[in-house]
Amino acid sequence: MPKLEIREERCKSCGLCIEFCPKGCLEITDRFNPSGYNPVGWMNTEECTGCAICARMCPDVVIEVFK
Repeated sequence: MPKLEIREERCKSCGLCIEFCPKGCLEITDRFNPSGYNPVGWMNTEECTGCAICARMCPDVVIEVFK
């Protein structure tokens, strides 16, 4: 099963990772990071295939995928 590491402190909630995830595994959380943004969270973990499209789409290199 793949594992995602999300650097929440760097996330600006742009939503590109959410938009391009083919399995819908990411969503904006209720939490706030130090910059005042609601970071992305990995939710549907069982659906994730580890394709890493989310990591490639992130302009701030917030997401890292491990297989």
